[in-house]
Amino acid sequence: MSEFRSGFVSFVGRPNVGKSTLTNAIAGEKVAITSSKPQTTRRAIRAVKTTEAGQLIMVDTPGLHRPRTLLGQRLNDLVSSTLHEVDVIVFCTPANEEIGPGDRKIVADIAKYGRAKKIAIVTKCETVSKQKLAQHLMAVSELHDWKEIVPVSAATMEQVDLLETLLIGYLPVGPLFYEKDVVSEEPLEDRICELVREAALELVNDELPHSLAVTLDEILYDSKKPTVHVSVWVERDSQKGIIIGKGGSMLKTIGQKARREIEALMDEPIHLAIQVRIAQNWQRNAKQLGKLGF
Repeated sequence: MSEFRSGFVSFVGRPNVGKSTLTNAIAGEKVAITSSKPQTTRRAIRAVKTTEAGQLIMVDTPGLHRPRTLLGQRLNDLVSSTLHEVDVIVFCTPANEEIGPGDRKIVADIAKYGRAKKIAIVTKCETVSKQKLAQHLMAVSELHDWKEIVPVSAATMEQVDLLETLLIGYLPVGPLFYEKDVVSEEPLEDRICELVREAALELVNDELPHSLAVTLDEILYDSKKPTVHVSVWVERDSQKGIIIGKGGSMLKTIGQKARREIEALMDEPIHLAIQVRIAQNWQRNAKQLGKLGF
């Protein structure tokens, strides 16, 4: 029997190329929130997949982008610090979008991390014809001398098992870092906040996603159901009005959606209480960023 392998893999790419969806597909459950909005992932989220062959620790990072705020710069710095520590860097690019300058810059950037092996993944391959997919794979092959180039679909699970096997094969021989049944090291509090933010991201317009942050105030266990108190943070009074909606309708819808996800996570019914607060221009304010966990 071959030796047990374990190590760290990081998915990188532009925002919204399917990194979090792929992480969840391999992990077998929802660890990272997903959204069509940019800057959905704001932390280096670790998801764990353990098989007979090895333990794959996936670090889902924020999408690399040209930062316009202090938050954006800190997210890029987070990606950079993560890549220094991983064994395999996986560049992700969606089959339904042309290779662009942003992709080329990311590929040039990851080439600097000499220790890590480099693999390319073409995501969302179910969205294009075989001919278009072949053209995209050829374009990706010209970007770098990759160890592997793998087309996958997290939506249909096509080649996800193959990718998992390949990634474990590129890890060093090593021990179990986590118990076999661990899927995520994210604290419950962080996962709750992310689920509330995910619900809000799906429902609000394009102006708001960057301005949204969520913190957990407390969980009270002194009734038949736990009561989860969270704060949704925005930057301006007008944004607060959007989140609350006419007669509180938007906030109610966000709460209903988030509550279902949190109940599935906690495996019990809960009350969810959401308060909307304002932190003026928090993305550009170092003190406010610290308060909000960045």
